[in-house]
Amino acid sequence: MNHQSMPDIQPMTPDDHADFAAMMLRTPGVVLRTADGYAATQRYLERNAGLSFVARPAEGKGIVGCAMAGHDGRRGYLQHVMVDPDYRHLGLAKTMVERCLAALLDAGIEKVHLDTLADNHQAHRFWRHLGWADRRDEIVKFSRVLVEDDNA
Repeated sequence: MNHQSMPDIQPMTPDDHADFAAMMLRTPGVVLRTADGYAATQRYLERNAGLSFVARPAEGKGIVGCAMAGHDGRRGYLQHVMVDPDYRHLGLAKTMVERCLAALLDAGIEKVHLDTLADNHQAHRFWRHLGWADRRDEIVKFSRVLVEDDNA
């Protein structure tokens, strides 16, 4: 698809939630979970104000890119970095990630982690291309769901 202008990158707000959820549903390699609901997203954005970004096209409504970031006071985390397939290869993901990382560094965070689905090989190539290490032999990740919801 030919786009006349580069989408505008703006801080993400709770008002972006409907567009964010719709984008998750249409983006290959991304899974929409219960934890991505409005209330949880609002809490995340409030706890991590100014660290997450969306890309809005000059024409039309909605979002065509997203990168969410947060931290626990020691380490930073990137989540839901995605770009609509029609807007890939414009540098949107890289630019949004750079903004997230700069905001995390400004908050005193010096190391950032991210997760990808094991079978999302396109994402693995993207992160390696940006210089991220994809192998941490010394770490085993454990998770525990605290509610009766396999999609939490």
